[in-house]
Amino acid sequence: MKPEHFVGLDIGTSKVRCVVGMIDAHGDNMPSIIGHGSSKNKGMRRGSVVHVDEVSEAVIKAVTEAERISGVPIKSATVNVNGAHVEGIDSQGVIAISAADREISPEDRMRVEEAATIVNLPQNREIIQFFAKNYSLDGQKNIKDPVGMHGVRLEVDAHMITASTPNLKNLDMVLERSDVYANHHTVSSLAAAEALMTRDQKEAGTLLLDIGAGTTNLIVFEDGEVQHVAVIPIGGQHITNDLAIGLKTDLEIAEKVKLEHADLKPGSKKAVINFNVNGKTESFKSEEIAMIIEARTEELMEFVQKELQKIKRVRKLPGGVVLTGGTSNLPGLVDFTREKLQLSTRINKLDNIGGLVDAVEDQSYSVVVGLMLLDMLLMPATAPSGNFQDSFNAKDLFRSLMKKIKR
Repeated sequence: MKPEHFVGLDIGTSKVRCVVGMIDAHGDNMPSIIGHGSSKNKGMRRGSVVHVDEVSEAVIKAVTEAERISGVPIKSATVNVNGAHVEGIDSQGVIAISAADREISPEDRMRVEEAATIVNLPQNREIIQFFAKNYSLDGQKNIKDPVGMHGVRLEVDAHMITASTPNLKNLDMVLERSDVYANHHTVSSLAAAEALMTRDQKEAGTLLLDIGAGTTNLIVFEDGEVQHVAVIPIGGQHITNDLAIGLKTDLEIAEKVKLEHADLKPGSKKAVINFNVNGKTESFKSEEIAMIIEARTEELMEFVQKELQKIKRVRKLPGGVVLTGGTSNLPGLVDFTREKLQLSTRINKLDNIGGLVDAVEDQSYSVVVGLMLLDMLLMPATAPSGNFQDSFNAKDLFRSLMKKIKR
């Protein structure tokens, strides 16, 4: 029997966020948020743990706040894996069908997927997630589920997510010190997609960009399946750093300039912006601020374009682009992305979620809400183990997840 409450834990570069949810039996079984918490995180760099104690402290604060609001003790959660060390690779698997009637069984499907995981990886890397894109049976391609069909040779095209083993062990250490066990691990972009993307968008071919503080998580869906995953080591903090250098000012002031005056929209702006700091007035030219922000944002879009080139999807995604993450609140970013990638671009909102949804409406909460939904969908009726290998062993659950879109 599944537990009554489900938890998502987003360990981000600048903040740790925790969300508690449950199934609302009085609201058409709609997911309902009953608790949330957040805390500043100073122990991460570009999505990777660099100071275990500081990250653990941030996790404890966020979880404690979520426990206080929800009234639910939190001992386990679905947790994200982030950082430039996360990479997606394509793989193929082939098996022969030996059954007398040549009918494909669920065991055959599992065998061909296991065959696709036999790849040469460095000793310091491991597979954390597996996605079957499509199957081929005796030359017939683009089969979504071969079970029940008949044939001799079964093949699968798959996409696997790998990560650095030392980084995963550091994350496990953080969770252990925080007394929180991991039910599942997944990349941030997949969680955000579960919270924001519709079934039609996943079928048509859509790119989701989760632009956080230290990294940008990218995921491409087509025909309802994951086609490509990548993490780009550029985020909102890099814009702040650029402003501090370009404007020759403190990081605190640069952050205020970004939050209050950053704008990618062309048009009239104040010629000069004045800031009163410790009794002194600092003046910055709006034109210079815009130039600095545009340069870094354009660099990010160039990296995104390179990832699309790898899968030959430049300007070829009918579903366009979905933006999320805290940095997606940057004014003018939607139009800027549309122009640079030559794809329709939008910011989706949380849908079909009840409870304290007003507290998590900001785009910075999309990942943690998605993690909570994944915890709800994937939670087995067994105790959590906190082992990364368990996430991989549960790949059949992730495959079914991609095909089970509640919306």
